Amino acid sequence: MLLTQSTTPIIGWIATLLGYVMEFIFYCLNFIGIQNIGLCIIIFTIIVRLLMLPLTIKQQKFAKISQVMQPEINKIQRKYRNKTDQASMMKQNEEIQKVYEKYGTNPTGGCLQLVIQMPIFLALYQVIRKIPAYIPQVKAVYMQVVTAIAGQAGAIDAINKIGKGLKSSYVTSLASDATKNQIIDTLNYFNADAWHKLAKAIPSAADVINTSSTHIIGMNDFFAGINVSQTPGFHPSIYWLIPILAALFQYLSAKTMKQPELDGNNPAAGMTKSMTVMMPLMSLYFCLVTPAGLGIYWVTSALFQCLQQVIINKYMDNADIDALVAKNKEKAAKKKAKGQKTFMERLMDTSAKADAAKEEIENPSARKTIKQIASINTKKIAGPEGTGAEDYANLDSVDISKLGEIGKKAYLVSQYEKEHGHTRGGKK
Repeated sequence: MLLTQSTTPIIGWIATLLGYVMEFIFYCLNFIGIQNIGLCIIIFTIIVRLLMLPLTIKQQKFAKISQVMQPEINKIQRKYRNKTDQASMMKQNEEIQKVYEKYGTNPTGGCLQLVIQMPIFLALYQVIRKIPAYIPQVKAVYMQVVTAIAGQAGAIDAINKIGKGLKSSYVTSLASDATKNQIIDTLNYFNADAWHKLAKAIPSAADVINTSSTHIIGMNDFFAGINVSQTPGFHPSIYWLIPILAALFQYLSAKTMKQPELDGNNPAAGMTKSMTVMMPLMSLYFCLVTPAGLGIYWVTSALFQCLQQVIINKYMDNADIDALVAKNKEKAAKKKAKGQKTFMERLMDTSAKADAAKEEIENPSARKTIKQIASINTKKIAGPEGTGAEDYANLDSVDISKLGEIGKKAYLVSQYEKEHGHTRGGKK
């Protein structure tokens, strides 16, 4: 593994896989005589979007069903609007859960795509930041420069001085014993002017530096002199085309999505409206402060999503809502048959257990029946239940003197039931 690859758990693993994909795309383009990292990023983005298409369609189905069931949820929320006690909140959650069950879905139905997309984006960020670490053919070109300047007096100092002049947060000062991979990390952010300065600073390696840098710049140049390794920044330049297009396509993508109806009782509607404005602004800023290669990914992704959304909208407009609900309920029934619980059910179970534990601590008298007492006080002696007939044999060796008052009573009840069987109301 190259030292410059990300080692962050999950993100690093995904970055390695994406690096293989990027390397394959680069290899295929190189085979037909094209070496362009920007084009690799565009093709890669389209592949990722196509692979995620099933998740996107699933998310849109959830959105369509949500539009139908939202009025029912709003009605329940209005019903409990001014009730903040624990019992009312639990009751509200139960009624909302029944609505989700009615439509065969759950509150997290539309989140999967976002959950999956985020680590992919973060991993891609690592790959684009350090292209040479993930594409061996690109690294080989940089290595020619590193080999040529190896052992040259003042080489590291020259790189640090030139790197400092780039004023990039991605360029850090190299130590005198920096590895070859670390040197390549810094050279990866060099522009044409920086390469020229390096060749001038190390005359003995000037020929190799000039030849290799020409090759590197050619691979990194995407369009109209835009270098995928450079950051647009806040000074007007051709690089601003990327953040502007990213914001524009992000806005169009948001506008093409089905919007929830504005309703004072539906916070999702207001949030969606806010995100329609905030996401393009976030895209604009993000693409200004990150390498242009990542902006190319963002622009391509937003444009593809916009076109994809138009097609999906036409498909969903003709979709039978009853058929979607029936299919969802069928899937939910299969999961329930396997004992799988929905997120809401697990949340309610956790809340109920917490409330029961709290009640038991604060109000010991809540343990009402002798059977419950027997179970609580003998479970460490006679197994997890403490009430089954198969456990009674284990009680014969119990030292009664070591039990408390409740434990003694539980023991006597257990012994009585062992001899006379389970009773109710004094009758067998």
